[in-house]
Amino acid sequence: MKYRFLGLTLACVAVGVSAGVGARVGGQDAPACESGGPAIEAKIVGLKDRSGRMKLELYPATEADFLADDSLLIAAGKVFHRVWAPVPQAGPVTLCIKVPKPGHYALFFTHDRDGKNKFNFWRDGGGEPSNIRIGAAKPKLATATIEVGDGVTVTTIKAQYLRGLSGLGPLNKAE
Repeated sequence: MKYRFLGLTLACVAVGVSAGVGARVGGQDAPACESGGPAIEAKIVGLKDRSGRMKLELYPATEADFLADDSLLIAAGKVFHRVWAPVPQAGPVTLCIKVPKPGHYALFFTHDRDGKNKFNFWRDGGGEPSNIRIGAAKPKLATATIEVGDGVTVTTIKAQYLRGLSGLGPLNKAE
């Protein structure tokens, strides 16, 4: 009997260990996180569902440039980078985005639930590193700013969705 219990215990430990090892970092920049950066590894929590795809965007940490048109930023030689990844059907959700060098950046996450690549306020979700409630107004630079070092900077972003007329917020009030 004690051997059967020991075998069951070891099997449970092995499953627990392999679940952590199998966690996959998504997005075309995943190699930047695997090789040590500089990059941002964003753990996404609070997704409404597992539909569509996810987008992570990197902007200069200035009011004028945050959420500005990407073609204008690129034409001006400013920092802008975007990664896409399908939403995994199960397990942890993590995206990687490389950065040009250590420094301050603005980061914004979008859950494009319908896959149309146009933010639908009524359906899609968004989030920032600060996890402060976004509301109905344009997100603020101060809540999206993140400092990135030489290696991989890890952050957790809570996805927020429309919550009545008050705008975007986490699905669970405890989040």
